[in-house]
Amino acid sequence: MTLPATPDGRRSRKAALAEARQSRRPSRLGRRAGTAAGPDHPLPDDAGFPGLLRRTWRRAAAEPDLSSAMDTLLTLAGHVPADVQLRALPAAEECALKVLSGRSWRAPGRGAAPAPGAPAAFLGEIGLNTSGRVVVRVPSKPPLAGEEDLVGGVLRVPWTDRDLALYRAELAGAAARLRGSAADCRAWLAAAGPDGRRDMLEDLKEAALRTAPFVLYSGDRRYTNFRDRNTLAGKTLWPGHPDCALSSLTTVPLELWSDSDVLMVACLTLLVRSAGFARIEEANGTQLTVDHVASLLERTRAAYNAVPGGRPVPPAASASVAELGDLAAAIARRRREITGRGARLYREIHGPLMHKVERVAGPPGGEARELEDDLCGRLRERLPVSGGTLAELGASLDASPGWLAGPHGAHRTGLESLVHETVRAATAAFDADFAMSRGMRSLTALTAALRAGDWPGITAWDLPHFFCCVVPAPEARRYFGDSAARTADAAWAMSARMQYNSWHFLAGNLPKVPEVAARDYFVPPTIPDVAYYSDQHHHGHVAAKVRFTVRSPQPVRVLDRTFDGFVDLRLLRCEGLPYGEQDLLAADRVSGFIAKATGLAAELVARGADIEVTAFDSRWHWDRIAG
Repeated sequence: MTLPATPDGRRSRKAALAEARQSRRPSRLGRRAGTAAGPDHPLPDDAGFPGLLRRTWRRAAAEPDLSSAMDTLLTLAGHVPADVQLRALPAAEECALKVLSGRSWRAPGRGAAPAPGAPAAFLGEIGLNTSGRVVVRVPSKPPLAGEEDLVGGVLRVPWTDRDLALYRAELAGAAARLRGSAADCRAWLAAAGPDGRRDMLEDLKEAALRTAPFVLYSGDRRYTNFRDRNTLAGKTLWPGHPDCALSSLTTVPLELWSDSDVLMVACLTLLVRSAGFARIEEANGTQLTVDHVASLLERTRAAYNAVPGGRPVPPAASASVAELGDLAAAIARRRREITGRGARLYREIHGPLMHKVERVAGPPGGEARELEDDLCGRLRERLPVSGGTLAELGASLDASPGWLAGPHGAHRTGLESLVHETVRAATAAFDADFAMSRGMRSLTALTAALRAGDWPGITAWDLPHFFCCVVPAPEARRYFGDSAARTADAAWAMSARMQYNSWHFLAGNLPKVPEVAARDYFVPPTIPDVAYYSDQHHHGHVAAKVRFTVRSPQPVRVLDRTFDGFVDLRLLRCEGLPYGEQDLLAADRVSGFIAKATGLAAELVARGADIEVTAFDSRWHWDRIAG
């Protein structure tokens, strides 16, 4: 729709307001927003995480024995690694599960469960609560139904006299370890002094504010920036809110801090010092104990040392917090070293518990090369580029980038055409249900703002200043009632969310002037990830059936500033097989090709070209998918 303009070419305020009131949903273009009687496609009650938990509980309750039931509960019916749930258990419950079922994160494998048959001395319980945690009633605790929000009932588990004796011994050891850890952490924090502790708290408050959702535990206490359960600054609690566990400690003497708070501050500080804020998400869903942090750092040390070259990091001399602090700093240095030499890090994301695991990718194999060959063939047919690999296609762009600034095919600019054709090719080559790539609409406006140092102006830009091109496979409509209109709506919902992500990351690349610091943003992503069962918590992911994904963010340099996470490529499957490491490595090269083109376009703009992406709005997605 073309809106009326004033004599000087600008739209009138009345016209702008009329446009703002229109629905952006492709199937409702031209209609006023907010006039529908209700949701077009309401989600069923069992959609997302609540449904997964109910199915998990029903399956666990139907298992023939405790061992099988525990397999189901710990993995949420095969959706997460059991290790995450085992690390989520408080000390008493960890000891109980080890005694009753032989399960412990400290000893890999299932272990051997005690033989049944002896008379019961205590009738315990095992359940699943609505946050997805396995919960255990131990002798010192009341029935679970009065303490937990349970998904279903409970499994009654008899304890023998022998079980109680073993549990008592295990618990004594665990309690001693926790007391020692808390005392060690308290001494370490005391040695840091008031200024050092204040710096730690400020850093962690910034981490909670600028990091994706996480949920962590210390005993029975929960620390989270996730939705309405927030106990840390995030979307619900503003920085400095008295309910924020970190803010509330700022003026409290250390001797009045609880052991849970002491462990939380020390453990989070160690994690951040090893890799920045994002390392916190690798503890998602687990207990914040020194033992867990030491295990995570040791696993990371071994992975980084496996990369050839450089000086390997020695193990920590002990499990003291001071020694772990030195190890965290050494791991951070080694991380910079191996990535500087070309090692590719990525993260696995286990959606139901939002848990992330950092991996070091191996070399691209035959599968990755086949994917790249397929994609390069498609791009050579559709774009004025040549070469047998994406690196060679990028070199041909380098040699002749001018076409990126002019019209190409049905697109206003070659850059716009390149983004669309690359996403389109990726949908086919990777057997994706949807593929997408995001970016900024006007490199010209960004360049001008950077030259002027207009940081307040950049932070004031809104979602329409960004774009995301989403291309579904023709067969993807089967997930949306075989409706082209519903598929177009889903694609636009994805596009709008990716526009938000671009907006959300941009400010993290700017100088921290007051206007930037006051703006809501996340630290921009720098490494790719592969996700499993992401259709759980995020309402948009549930509605759009975002189950298995690959995401590869890329930096782009504009003038003298590097913007991390400026563009990306995302691949999505609603069902079927998850993506693997070889898919991720190939997708990473594809997103690098888009970033290369975007950087060359920014150089053309710096020399006077005007490059703006005008496609990929809701009308474009309607015309391409349902029109």
